[in-house]
Amino acid sequence: MNNELENIDLIRARTGVTYREAKKALDDAGGDVVQALINLEERDQKFAEKIQCRGLDLLDNLKSILQRGQETRIKVKQGDRTVLEVPASVGAIGLLAALASSELAVLGALGTVTAMAKKYTLEFDRRDKDVDDKADRDEADAEETFEFNKDSLQ
Repeated sequence: MNNELENIDLIRARTGVTYREAKKALDDAGGDVVQALINLEERDQKFAEKIQCRGLDLLDNLKSILQRGQETRIKVKQGDRTVLEVPASVGAIGLLAALASSELAVLGALGTVTAMAKKYTLEFDRRDKDVDDKADRDEADAEETFEFNKDSLQ
């Protein structure tokens, strides 16, 4: 028993695992300390690889979202005149900033009220990159545009 406790302490000292994990690793290795250390190392390595794969998947998803945000534009218009046009990803960052800061939220609310009073409209315009022909592009723009104005609320 004393020898087993020393082996568990040795495994804990080298790997930083709990007594329970060290005991289980030692039992799984048939009492062989070196094999228990190898098994724990392989387990940690598999865990690190799994985390790395999930991180890369998350990064790919984030890139895809940002790319779609660049393809979609937010337009603020007054009549037929475009006052402001920004990528949707920039608009989303601005919205997050407004949610995080009360001062920006108040400015955003004041800007919205002013824009509604001056009859500004808000359009979301998505452009597909594969559309080459100008006529097709105009048709696609017409199909993919969402317009919001205060008159639609009444």
